Amino acid sequence: MTSTVPNAVQHTDTAAPPITMFGPDFPYAYDDFLAHPAGLGQIPATEHGQEVAVIGGGLSGLIAAYELMKMGLKPVVYEADQIGGRLRTVGFDGCDPSLTAEMGAMRFPPSSTALQHYIDLVGLETRAFPNPLSPATPSTVVDLKGESHYAETIDDLPQVYRDVANAWNACLEEGADFSDMNRALRERDVPRIRAIWSQLVERLDNQTFYGFLCESEAFKSFRHREIFGQVGFGTGGWDTDFPNSILEILRVVYTEADDHHRGIVGGSQQLPLRLWDREPQKIVHWPLGTSLASLHGGEPRGAVTRLTRTAGNRITVTDATGDIRTFRAAVFTGQSWLLLSKIDCDDALFPIDHWTAMERTHYMESSKLFVPVDRPFWLDKDETTGRDTMSMTLTDRMTRGTYLLDDGPDKPAVICLSYTWCDDSLKWLPLSPQERMEVMLKSLGEIYPNVDIRSHIIGNPVTVSWENEPYFMGAFKANLPGHYRYQRRLFTHFMQDRLPADKRGLFLAGDDISWTAGWAEGAVQTALNAVWGVMHQFGGATDPTNPGPGDVFDEIAPVELPED
Repeated sequence: MTSTVPNAVQHTDTAAPPITMFGPDFPYAYDDFLAHPAGLGQIPATEHGQEVAVIGGGLSGLIAAYELMKMGLKPVVYEADQIGGRLRTVGFDGCDPSLTAEMGAMRFPPSSTALQHYIDLVGLETRAFPNPLSPATPSTVVDLKGESHYAETIDDLPQVYRDVANAWNACLEEGADFSDMNRALRERDVPRIRAIWSQLVERLDNQTFYGFLCESEAFKSFRHREIFGQVGFGTGGWDTDFPNSILEILRVVYTEADDHHRGIVGGSQQLPLRLWDREPQKIVHWPLGTSLASLHGGEPRGAVTRLTRTAGNRITVTDATGDIRTFRAAVFTGQSWLLLSKIDCDDALFPIDHWTAMERTHYMESSKLFVPVDRPFWLDKDETTGRDTMSMTLTDRMTRGTYLLDDGPDKPAVICLSYTWCDDSLKWLPLSPQERMEVMLKSLGEIYPNVDIRSHIIGNPVTVSWENEPYFMGAFKANLPGHYRYQRRLFTHFMQDRLPADKRGLFLAGDDISWTAGWAEGAVQTALNAVWGVMHQFGGATDPTNPGPGDVFDEIAPVELPED
């Protein structure tokens, strides 16, 4: 069925496309935009070769740079650390190079359909990720208040856990029209999506996740709320999200962002690295064989230290070497707090309301700790019980979430001893990797007293605390109650015809600019918004058969709440 809103998501036939993580705030079909044979648009030939600054070499920056290069512009990529951003894959010293750990993004839902376009484009493979109780996970242990339960499916857990799962489903139905919205998103029924979401935004913008649970008759039991916070749904406990806006959580569950996860074989950082080296076959102005790497002599430029507006409404960039360049357009893809701290910025870069939105951005802390082991010993069967020796583990102990990652029974493997957020993450901040490992092994030893995990470790642990990373200062954005207006300003920044003339030319992108921060799909979508904005800035346009996000913006714009 064709859409009455061009390239917006509106289908009502029975052969509905897969659900996609585009909304519900801005129901635009980025996957259709990317797949269209007409491409993303073109700029006048007189503008070919013009330089555009792209600040940040994470996924959003690399996609923006790659697509702008294909249009005939010359992206100049600045990266303070390493290509990849929070797609960061590391090895273990002295171990086989194929043994890796995902320090940032490690699992991706099928609803990340624009992300999947680029995964397919660069020829990467994915496989099911072993989340708790998922088909890819042989077994899960839930350990709360000193009591452990072994399960291969949720039906193996005590009734109270099924009661909690049922309470969550009932809470979503009674408080957030879950089935109706999920169906509308799956069918890409824009009018229905907008009708449901508009009233929810107005009603729930000031509500916390925890407050939403407490208002539900299904969650009147504190015990149920406590278990839900510690075990959660999909990927584990969500109590660290309890202070955040319920709208953030609804975006996740409506779009199935927390379901059916896949991991990238060989590590997620391959995606931006392959985009950096990729030589597109359809490219304008540049000769075949051109890549981002070749345009930069192999390496991106270094950290940006200063951003200013200069005569002619240009964006002037100073990097760590002292080099100064001036551009007609620039795309900033780093975390927005960098504009408040690490980079010396001219106040004239953005309207004051946008500065306020960046200042109010709330970031979540997150830490991980991995160790390499000789083999997936956890698949050995306990002679007494017949169960797996060790399982994917959810607990209220210090580890919180422990993931078991292998590539076959006879190969070395990896344990993510701990994956934590917020206060749980801050507890580890002063500790060295070895100290963290000792704490985690002690906690796991209390759950698995007969398992000698240490005897299987073959290398040093690797760890990250994203709040301590100087170019990140946090893992991902998570709006607090009342922050919807701020997020709308940041997301819609690419529509610069609405800005004063002296505030145009610098475009914000990255996952914290998106409605779905913490998911790589948001990085992709905002990169494509910025590409449309830069194209528009240079006098370009999309093909009429493939309108871009800015072309249909007025028809599907995010809900606008009153400012008074």
